[in-house]
Amino acid sequence: MPNYLNKNSMIPKMNNYFNPCKNCSGATATQYMQAVQPTTQMPTGIPTGPAYSSPTPVQQAPSTPIAQAPSTPIAQAPLNGDVLLPETVLSTAFTQGYLRTQIGRHVKVEFLIGTNMFVDREGILMDVGTSYIIIRETETDDLLLCDMYSIKFVRFFY
Repeated sequence: MPNYLNKNSMIPKMNNYFNPCKNCSGATATQYMQAVQPTTQMPTGIPTGPAYSSPTPVQQAPSTPIAQAPSTPIAQAPLNGDVLLPETVLSTAFTQGYLRTQIGRHVKVEFLIGTNMFVDREGILMDVGTSYIIIRETETDDLLLCDMYSIKFVRFFY
């Protein structure tokens, strides 16, 4: 245990530490004084900022009209009442477009499940959508909706 010979000599120096606000005007600071003054009103969620007026309209100089080329639609409306599909689905440059040309054929479709597992399904290709195909299974006559984006191989039987 340390021995303090001059204990009483330290006390006058410490008195200044316990009372730091000798020259403060108003109330003296205490150990439990609030650091933040309480607000007079709780927030309401309604903005209380300054009011702004609407911007003044900008005067524009009259411009000369620009001649525009007549616009033509990308795909014409079908005459028989079918639903108009986007050009990407109708084009045979895309998988969906080519598969639509094979509706009614017997197909064997191989799907990649995960990173290295192949699953195949076989049947009649019934319909092709944007992100799916429908196959009528050969053995059960059930309709099977298949994800277009997991298809890796399609075998068409002639």
